[in-house]
Amino acid sequence: MSKIILQSVLMLTVMTLVTGVIYPCFCTALAQAFFSPQANGSLIKNEEGVVIGSDLLGQQFSSDKYFSSRPSATSPYPYNASGSGGSNLGPTNKALIERMKEKITSLKNARPESTALIPIDLVTTSASGLDPHISIESANYQIDRIAAVRNLPTPAIMGLIKQCSESSQFMILGEPRVNVLRLNYMLDRLK
Repeated sequence: MSKIILQSVLMLTVMTLVTGVIYPCFCTALAQAFFSPQANGSLIKNEEGVVIGSDLLGQQFSSDKYFSSRPSATSPYPYNASGSGGSNLGPTNKALIERMKEKITSLKNARPESTALIPIDLVTTSASGLDPHISIESANYQIDRIAAVRNLPTPAIMGLIKQCSESSQFMILGEPRVNVLRLNYMLDRLK
C-alpha cells in the first residue's frame, strides 16, 4: 500500500511540474519570442509610449468629435473587458427593441439632415460586447458629423478611414472593417 501511495505522490509531483510549470513556461517563452505584441495584449501606444488601449477590445467614445464604436451589452457596464458577452436578447425581446430604437433616435438626432440608412452595426451589439471594429459603411456614415465638429475637410477623414481599413481575414473571413480606436487616434493626430 505504501508503494502505491509513494508512486501516486511522485506522479502527482511530476505531472504538476510538467503541466503546471514547464509547459506554461515553454508556451509563454514561445509566445514572447514569436508573437510578443499579441502575447502582451496587442496594446496601442501614443507617441509618448503611453498605452491608450488594445487593438482587440472596443472602447466607448461618447464625444461627437470621435467615431462611435459598436454598442456593447457587457455587464454591469458597457465595454467591460472582464464581463465579455452578449445580451442574449432575442429579436422580439422588448428590451432589445427599445434599446435599438433609442440608438436609432440618437444617431438620427446627431445627423437630422441625413436620409442615409443607418448601418446595422451602429445599432446592434456583437456577441462579445467588445468588438473593436465597425464596418466601412458605419465609418462613412459618421464622416459628416465628425467633419462638422472638428471643422475638417471630408476627404481628409475619408483618407483616414481608408488608411485604417482592414480587409477580410485570409480574403474570405469577415467583412472589411475599421478599428475604431486606431481611427480615432489617427483623427486626433490629424493636423
